[in-house]
Amino acid sequence: MDRKLILLVEDNPDDEALTLRALRRNNILNEVIVVRDGAEALEYLFAAGRYAGRGTETDPQVVLLDLKLPKFSGVEVLRRLRAEERTRRTPVVVLTSSQEERDVVDCYNHGVNSYVCKPIDFKQFTDAVRQLGLYWMPLNVPPPGSARGASQ
Repeated sequence: MDRKLILLVEDNPDDEALTLRALRRNNILNEVIVVRDGAEALEYLFAAGRYAGRGTETDPQVVLLDLKLPKFSGVEVLRRLRAEERTRRTPVVVLTSSQEERDVVDCYNHGVNSYVCKPIDFKQFTDAVRQLGLYWMPLNVPPPGSARGASQ
């Protein structure tokens, strides 16, 4: 069975709760794995550390990545993902409150698929998450040979 997972990398408990609520409210019922810092994100994605033994056949369909994270920044997580053949094509959406031009440029320079600023208003935030979920989960087709595309 092809499980289409979402990996949410978010250190703010309020933003985590809002994102999960927005996904549920919009009937995006895919399993969501939540990690709370850059180091844990890398461990999950590379099946290392506390996630050693996790089968990579359950790699996420999309990673929702905050930028301002403890241990490793979102840009560093993105850089390391793109440096490895197995994770190079994993879809990554930066979901952040930063509207700094430098952050946007850094993310695109490191291969992010999309950069979304978190709206402050809950309804706008819910709409943004709905659009992300509807695009990346049922519509987006992963590239052949990627961790997700290979199993489909």
